[in-house]
Amino acid sequence: MTDPHPAPALTVLGLLSGTSYDAVDAAVCDLRLAGDELHLHPRGLHSVPFPDELRRGVAACLPPARTTVAEVCRLDTELGRFFGRVAAEAVETAAGGHADLVVSHGQTVYHWVEGRQARGTLQLGNAAWIAEATGLPVVSDVRVRDIARGGQGAPLASTLDALLLLGDGPGPRRGALNLGGIANVTVRGGSGEVVAYDLGPANALIDAAVTDGTDGAETMDTDGARARRGTVDRELLRRLLAEPYYALAAPKSTGKELFHGAYLREQVAAHAASTGGGAAGRPALDDLVATVTELTAELVAAACREYGLEELVVSGGGVRNPALMARLAELCAPARVSLIEDHGLSSQGKEGYLFALLGFLTVCGLPASVPSATGAREAAPLGSITPGARPLRLPEPAAKAPVRLRVV
Repeated sequence: MTDPHPAPALTVLGLLSGTSYDAVDAAVCDLRLAGDELHLHPRGLHSVPFPDELRRGVAACLPPARTTVAEVCRLDTELGRFFGRVAAEAVETAAGGHADLVVSHGQTVYHWVEGRQARGTLQLGNAAWIAEATGLPVVSDVRVRDIARGGQGAPLASTLDALLLLGDGPGPRRGALNLGGIANVTVRGGSGEVVAYDLGPANALIDAAVTDGTDGAETMDTDGARARRGTVDRELLRRLLAEPYYALAAPKSTGKELFHGAYLREQVAAHAASTGGGAAGRPALDDLVATVTELTAELVAAACREYGLEELVVSGGGVRNPALMARLAELCAPARVSLIEDHGLSSQGKEGYLFALLGFLTVCGLPASVPSATGAREAAPLGSITPGARPLRLPEPAAKAPVRLRVV
C-alpha cells in the first residue's frame, strides 16, 4: 500500500577515504523512509585523488611509523580542508547545487584493538572544515559510539548489507564482501542473525608488496598484472595463513595497524630463513604479489564454505583487480560471485552510500548499527553532528527503523 503521507527525502552526501588513501569518494543520494522500507536514489559519485603531499602525510602517520601530536593536528586540518573541497564540488556536480547533509567517515589513522576487544578508533579530517566549505550540517566520527557500547565499530557495512542484500526469506544464501585495504564480509549465521567481520587484508598487503618492491615507483598491482605473471609460493602462503588473527571468532576487526609493509617484510624474512636464508628464499616481486593475492582469495573462500553461501556480492576497489576476482570465482565455487552493480549501486560508490545511509538514520533518531555484527551491547545512532551555516533543524524522529532498503 502506498504511504498517504510519505516522509520527505533528504539529499545526503556520503564522504569516504578508505584504508588505501588514494582518493576521496563523495556519493550523493536521496534517502526517504517509506513505512518499513528505506528508499535510496543514487544521484552520482564524485571522486578526487589525494594530492601527493597529503598522501605522503597520511602514510607518514600510519603504524608502524612514529608521529607527533603536532603532525596529527596538521593532518587533521589538511584532511578536513581537502574533504571540504571535495564535498563542495560534489554538491555542485552530483547534487545540482543543493544537499541537506554531509556524512564524513574521515581518514582512519589508528584502530585500537586488543585481541577481540576494540578499545578505540581515530579518524582524521575535522568536520568543521567540511561544514564551513559546504554550509551543511555534517555527521562525523561514526565509529566510536559502537565501540563505547562494546562493539568493534566495524564493519559498519553490515547495516547496508543486511537491509539490501541478505534478505530474510526464500532465495539464495547470500553474503556481501567488500574488498578495500581490508576485506570484510557480512552473512547470516545459523540462527539467522547478521554476522560481519574483517576477514584480513585485501589491497593492504598487495599494495605494500608492490610499493616496497618498486621503491614507491608503483603503489598497486594495476589490473592484477603482477599476480597473473607470478607463481604462488605455497610455503609462504601457509606461513601467512597461520596469522593468529584469522583464528579469532567473530565479531572482530583489524586494519593496517597489523597488516602493513613491515609485517609482510617480517613474514618474508622468516620464510627465507626457514628455507636456508639468502636471496634464494625470497620470492620475486611478481610471485610475492601472486601469493598475497591468493591469501585474500583463500580467506574469502573459507568464509563462503563456513556459512554455506550460494552467492557472494562483491564491492570495493578490489573488484578492479581481475586476478583477484578470477581466483575468488574459482575458490568460492559453487558459490556464485557477483557485483553490487546487480543491486543498483556501484562498486566504487557503495561505501559512500553506506555512510550517507548511516548519517541519515542518525539524524532521523534511528539506530545505525547492527549489534550482532559489531558485537555491541545494543544498537546506537552513530556519529556527532556539526551544524552548518544555518540553524540546525533535524527531521522529526522516525517511528520505526526500516527492515529493508530499496534502490530506486
